[in-house]
Amino acid sequence: MMVWFETILVVLTFLSGLIWLLDKLFFAKKRMAAAEVGEAKDPVLVDYAKSFFPVLALVLGLRSFVAEPFRIPSSSMMPTLLIGDFILVNKFSYGLRWPITNKKFLSNGEPARGDVVVFRPPQHPKEDWIKRVIGLPGDRIGYHDHKVYVNGRPLPYRAEGVFTGVGQGAGETGDNKLTEGLQNHPHFVLEREISMADGDWTVPAGHYFVMGDNRGNSEDSRFWGFLPEANLRGKAFLVWMNIDTDADHWVDVSRIGTRIP
Repeated sequence: MMVWFETILVVLTFLSGLIWLLDKLFFAKKRMAAAEVGEAKDPVLVDYAKSFFPVLALVLGLRSFVAEPFRIPSSSMMPTLLIGDFILVNKFSYGLRWPITNKKFLSNGEPARGDVVVFRPPQHPKEDWIKRVIGLPGDRIGYHDHKVYVNGRPLPYRAEGVFTGVGQGAGETGDNKLTEGLQNHPHFVLEREISMADGDWTVPAGHYFVMGDNRGNSEDSRFWGFLPEANLRGKAFLVWMNIDTDADHWVDVSRIGTRIP
């Protein structure tokens, strides 16, 4: 969905700009010279191009290089991100990338452990997913009996009680809620009674190990492997709206302005 929208936005911006430029270079002066009295009117197509190109170019520039909005469609990042959350993603945290191709043309930092990142998974390159960075290049990551191990050391955990979900997230009610002490990014996670996909992994160069905060309901690096750096889209940093039509109140204003830990 997001890839198609991005493609359409780029095409419309290019076409409207091209029409405006060609008219200015080759046709506008002839039209003015041919006009007998007053100012010649622009053709409808040119008039639309002049009106829409600045707006389209501004939107494309902001979405591609500053911040892009995304909607959370699943429960894999609960309780940090809820189904129906609308988030903003910083597009320059890990370097500037061209729209559509996602090819980096300017480096500017790398993901830190604990960052929540949006990316295109290798097995679904036309989709945008969101997970948390657990392992950096060269790290040894383990997941055993609900605990994450980084380079042989378990992360600290603190029990926070039983989670109660609402709306489309009601299916997660009854999961255990814990605080996971991941360096400078302490955050909540959900765990089920049975530990899923236990194992050990060594992160190769140029890749990352990512996991959802909902450990019992997340398709992440435990299942499909490592995330290539080239597939990164940006760093999630803010929830600006939540709309869940299954909840008692469709719009949850308490989510507005929530920082993403």
